[in-house]
Amino acid sequence: MTDETRSTAPAGESASSPERPASSDRPSGGDRPAGGERSFGGGDRGERRPPRPGGPGGREGGRKYFRRKKVCKFCVEKIEAINYKDVRLLAQFVAESGKIVPRRLTGVCTPHQRRLSSAIKQARNIALLPFAGRAS
Repeated sequence: MTDETRSTAPAGESASSPERPASSDRPSGGDRPAGGERSFGGGDRGERRPPRPGGPGGREGGRKYFRRKKVCKFCVEKIEAINYKDVRLLAQFVAESGKIVPRRLTGVCTPHQRRLSSAIKQARNIALLPFAGRAS
C-alpha cells in the first residue's frame, strides 16, 4: 500500500510524513517474526519435548495414578439431616484454618454441601466450632 502512495506522490515529496522513517529504514523487530507470521501462546509449536521417563502420567513404572470418584458421604450413609450439634461430623469438613472445605475436595453433593455449610455456620455462632484456626 505504501508503494502505491509513493508512486502517486510528486517526485520531490514522500507519501509518508517526513518524521516517520520508511519501512526499510526501520530497525528490525529483534527475534520477533515478520508481519503476518505472529505466534501467540508460547513460541514455536513445532518443537516437542522428549517423553518423560515412566510413560504418561509421569510416574515411575509406567502406571497411571488412579483417582477414585468422590461420592457424597451423606448420600452413601443415608444421613437425612445434618445437625449443627454434631461437631465431630462437621469438623471433618472444616480445614485447620477454619475455612469450610469446598465440595470439589470433599465430594459432597450440592444440596448436602448447602446444608453442611449452614450447619457449620450455626455451630460457629454458638461457639461449637471456631471461626478461625489457631493463630500462629
